[in-house]
Amino acid sequence: MSEVIEKGALFELELDLPNDKIAASTKRLVGFENRYQKLHRDLRLLADPRELAEWSKKFHHKELPVCAAVSDRYPLVIFAGDVGTGKTATAEGACDRLAREARKEAMLFKLSTRVRGSGKVGQMSTLLNEAFDVVAKQAGKTRQAFLIIDEADSLAATRDAAQSHHEDKVAVNTIIQKVDDLRRHSGRILVFLCTNRAGALDPAIVRRAARTEEFARPSEQEREELFRMDLEGLHIKDHTLHELVRLTGARDGQPGFTFSDLRSKLLPNALCRAFPARALNGDDLVAAANEVRPSPAIRNGA
Repeated sequence: MSEVIEKGALFELELDLPNDKIAASTKRLVGFENRYQKLHRDLRLLADPRELAEWSKKFHHKELPVCAAVSDRYPLVIFAGDVGTGKTATAEGACDRLAREARKEAMLFKLSTRVRGSGKVGQMSTLLNEAFDVVAKQAGKTRQAFLIIDEADSLAATRDAAQSHHEDKVAVNTIIQKVDDLRRHSGRILVFLCTNRAGALDPAIVRRAARTEEFARPSEQEREELFRMDLEGLHIKDHTLHELVRLTGARDGQPGFTFSDLRSKLLPNALCRAFPARALNGDDLVAAANEVRPSPAIRNGA
């Protein structure tokens, strides 16, 4: 085993699934249930193609040709959208839910950006190979393994870009090869690529994605749901909540707030206005909503 693997540099997260901490976080992830229900059947088919053959034999008394075509897809899903829209958390929650439904041992890996290495020739490709090999070994013949690649555009950017270095191109080729190889595992390994710049991904990787899910900034309904959830017990009046929803939407030429803008910026700002001298109130929240600015939208292209 290489020194890199021994130091745990390949992954920033390695967890046995199901995981209660992920399940708890998923309950607070606004919009997760609706999105998961939309993705659910497709993810099940990717994670266990045998279910499709069983369905076909049950209802059509034979395995239809369309089943073979669908089962031959690459076990790759792309989650694309602005920073703070819940892509990685949704991927983690989906992996946990799939493991619970399958009632089988599973492992979740989250690739570390350290696989980019230190710039030595061939290092990034070597580390990527090692990472995929570790995931494949964990999956074995019976277990399920999930791999999340966050900030995927930093590893899988288009090879046609003028600024693309040789090492970056080799890394993209490696990812393509490894994704191709995953089909022989019959769904036991499923990869989620999360990116803020879908337009920067190499077209060959995008073509291989069995599904691409777009993550928009939260809607009015989702922002209200988040405020009602996180402000429970404060007895904030409805008109104040509606004002918060309005103030955190797109206005004055700025985009609406992301989920992370609301929880990591606006709510802490409001709390700091009251802590430690007095109780938090609606005026604090409105003042914070007027002061805090949403994260700028990230350009989609390369």
